[in-house]
Amino acid sequence: MNTSVLIGIMIPFIGTTLGAACVFFMKQKMDNRVQKVLLGFASGVMIAASVWSLLIPALDMSASLGKLSFIPAAVGFLLGIFFLLFLDRTIPHMHLDHQVEGRKSHLQRTTMLILAVTMHNFPEGMAVGVVFAGALMGNSDVSIAGAIALSLGIAIQNFPEGAIISMPLKSEGVSKGKAFLYGMLSGVVEPMGAILTIVLSQFFVPILPYLLSFAAGAMAYVVVEELIPEGSQGTHSNIATIGFAIGFVIMMILDVALG
Repeated sequence: MNTSVLIGIMIPFIGTTLGAACVFFMKQKMDNRVQKVLLGFASGVMIAASVWSLLIPALDMSASLGKLSFIPAAVGFLLGIFFLLFLDRTIPHMHLDHQVEGRKSHLQRTTMLILAVTMHNFPEGMAVGVVFAGALMGNSDVSIAGAIALSLGIAIQNFPEGAIISMPLKSEGVSKGKAFLYGMLSGVVEPMGAILTIVLSQFFVPILPYLLSFAAGAMAYVVVEELIPEGSQGTHSNIATIGFAIGFVIMMILDVALG
């Protein structure tokens, strides 16, 4: 694994860490409108990345199947959706609105909040890993520059996500240092997921289109199931829509310009 790949894998984690560091500079509680913009922005980045960085390359790789070239993308996408649905039903976690999901447990609220964000980050790590894997294999439909673009897009999205987890933890009474640490650790799963995906992809080259679309489905699940509903609650939901549009366009530009 060369240096550029290692740096690319770490970029999203750096974004999460910088976002978590906002706990040292921001007020006691994040403004509701700011939080909605950030949730919308994260949603836009993830949906754009799912389409341009994952689904379109998966379709291009399957072009030899002719009219059936949609099969790997469709199957992988649905598997990604159902995989996240399984995690959502089994892992105890808590959303920003304090809604608890998953199996019943006696875990602390802070732990369940961290688990919720960690579930978001895992498919993002997979997405980065599988795109880099495709580039390392010399696949013409994926480039190192395109993989870096995806990493940058997810890092931009992870910045507000890091703040979204560290700030509520501080509001729960956790010290600034611990809130930052928990926010940073929630992003560790991304480089781990990326490296694991790259290693596995080396042995399963024929299923690379399935892996790409699997990551797209997992990311889409997070957006539709959690980010959009949380950004649309209460008043000022139109702010989240504006954030979505900005995030989508930025990620699209990054992928087209660098890919």
